[in-house]
Amino acid sequence: MELMWTGKALSDLSRLYEFLALVNRQAAARTVQQLTSSPTVLLNNPRLGERLDEFEPRDVRRLLIGGFELRYEIQGPTLYVLRLWHTREDR
Repeated sequence: MELMWTGKALSDLSRLYEFLALVNRQAAARTVQQLTSSPTVLLNNPRLGERLDEFEPRDVRRLLIGGFELRYEIQGPTLYVLRLWHTREDR
């Protein structure tokens, strides 16, 4: 399996870093590092996340990482990270 980040997911990551860095740059960097490394667990277990039926027939799932939600899609041998946000955000 291969892990790919979409442009929107990378923008989400940047937005989260900028928001957290206003308070603590080191904590923001640690959070971003955790969020970018955590999805690698999906390479061995791609169906770990909860399937979101509203996206059928696509295989879109969500994975909770601490207080963050990561949405990803399985397309053959590739996992696409679609979006990422804090669960307290109004989404």
